[in-house]
Amino acid sequence: MKLTNKIGVIVDSFGVGVREGLRKAKEVGADGVQIYAVSGEMDPAALTAEARRELKAYIASLGLEISALCGDLGGHGFQDGTANPAKVEKSKRILDLALDLGTNIVTTHIGIVPEETNGEVYHNMQKACEELGQYAKGCGAYFAIETGPERSAHLKSFLDTLSTNGVSVNFDPANMVMVTGDDPVEGVRLLKDYIVHTHVKDGIRFREVDPREVYGALGFEPMDHGKIAQMVTSGEIFKEVPLGEGRVPFDAYFAALQEIGYQGYLTIEREVGVQPEVDIRLAVDFIRRYK
Repeated sequence: MKLTNKIGVIVDSFGVGVREGLRKAKEVGADGVQIYAVSGEMDPAALTAEARRELKAYIASLGLEISALCGDLGGHGFQDGTANPAKVEKSKRILDLALDLGTNIVTTHIGIVPEETNGEVYHNMQKACEELGQYAKGCGAYFAIETGPERSAHLKSFLDTLSTNGVSVNFDPANMVMVTGDDPVEGVRLLKDYIVHTHVKDGIRFREVDPREVYGALGFEPMDHGKIAQMVTSGEIFKEVPLGEGRVPFDAYFAALQEIGYQGYLTIEREVGVQPEVDIRLAVDFIRRYK
């Protein structure tokens, strides 16, 4: 097996700001980057047309491209119908920014898809994703749901109810291993028609957990990345670890991606650890062994 996929890095994983993170991504040998674009300096409302052109030119000057933007709005995802109009509108603006910067993918969490398909929460999520999917499809783009909160078969059944593939999948094998205990290799095969972006990270699951305690849901605390990072670090339930030290079967996982003809980015995410740059360099080297 020989991988031909480009290697990406999430700029925010370096924890040093966007510009410095871009430089570090180049230094560690990445081909592209993913950037959070929800608030602060990357909030679409904070970037004028001129600022967008300048940032795109700067990224290109480093020899990089953008694999995707991250447009995760947190909270309860799209479970709360009263909050959805504002979130859908913000998501559209993030997609507009992505297109201005040269990528057609925005990754996000939509909240846990309920097992009950006739309930209000499922309907709220379905309605929001249908609107987002149609908007993305009209732009030749994708909103990509990150795997992990539910098993891949259930996520596929939800996506199959939508009228377009404008809402697709950002495949994260470690989330599946750590939270639902799902098989990422089988998940790739199940979701093959929807995978447009991937994260590369590794993890270990120590005991079963209700995904709602991790990702939030109506009736539970809202999703909070800081809380998830604490859970990942504590190692009481699961733990994110450097590539090759966890339970993601990378030989079989990468082979499955090849099997389905996936040609997109393998984007490294490191959410914890005291030496993220060291871990990211090692991750780049880990992927390069397959090239």
